[in-house]
Amino acid sequence: MWAGRGRGFSWGTRLQPAVHQEPPRSMAEKPQIQLFIKASEDGESVGHCPFCQRLFMVLLLKGVPFTLTTVDVKRALDVLKDFAPGAQLPVLLYNGEPKTDTITIEEFLEDQLGPPMCPSLVPHYPESSLAGNDIFHKFSAFIKNPIPAQDEVLQRNLQRALLKLDEYLSTPLEHELAQDPHLRASQRRFLDGDHLTLADCNLLPKLNIVQVVCQHYRRFGIPKDMRGVWRYLNSASETKEFKYTCPNSQEIIQAYRSVVRAPQ
Repeated sequence: MWAGRGRGFSWGTRLQPAVHQEPPRSMAEKPQIQLFIKASEDGESVGHCPFCQRLFMVLLLKGVPFTLTTVDVKRALDVLKDFAPGAQLPVLLYNGEPKTDTITIEEFLEDQLGPPMCPSLVPHYPESSLAGNDIFHKFSAFIKNPIPAQDEVLQRNLQRALLKLDEYLSTPLEHELAQDPHLRASQRRFLDGDHLTLADCNLLPKLNIVQVVCQHYRRFGIPKDMRGVWRYLNSASETKEFKYTCPNSQEIIQAYRSVVRAPQ
C-alpha cells in the first residue's frame, strides 16, 4: 500500500487481490510490474482516464501478476518523483525501469509479454485497429462546442462516425464467412472476433465515455438501432477486463462538468 500517496493493489491471473502469494512455477521468472493510474475523486478508486484504463485492460488480458497504484493527482504526484518526475499518468514500472507514453508502453508490453508466456493481443485484421478511430475526436468537438447553432452539425458528425463503427461490427469478418458463407450479419463480440485485443483496449474506454457523457449532458446516447455497437458494449460489460477497469459513471460526468456548455 502507498499510504497517503495513492493506493496499491496486486493483481494475479485470476483477477483477485493477491497478497504474498507464491507464484506458480511457470510464473517464477515473470517480471515485476507496477502500473500507476489516475485515482478518482476519493483518492483511491479507479479514476477517469481512458489511457489508464487502456493499459489496465492490457495487463489483465496478459494474465501476469502486477501491482496497480492509483495516484491522487491533486495531492500525491510526488509518488512518481523518484523515478518519473513530471510524467503524465499512466506510468509503468517494469523491473524497476519507468516507462511513459501510453502507446510506447503498450508496444513494450506486447514485445516483452508475448507468446508463449502471454497471449498476443495484436488484432488479426488491421482494419480492427482503425475501426472507430475518429469517434472520440467527433465526440470532443460536439460536447465541448461553445456555439449552440453548431450543435446539430456536430452531432450528425458524431452519429456518422458511430454508424461507421456499427457497420464494421455488423459486417462478417473473413473467418466468420469461412465458417458460414451465407452469413449476412456478424455476431462476433468484439472488433476482431470473440476475444479482446489491443484495438478494444483503445476503443472501449472512449466509447463508454461517449455514451455516459452525451446521455447525461445532451440527452443523446448511442442510438439503440446501432445493434452492432450495442452488442459490442454489452459484450464488453460481461468481461472482467472491462468491468473491473471502468471508472464510476459519476466520475466521468464530473470530469466533463467544467468543459461542457450548459444546455440552452
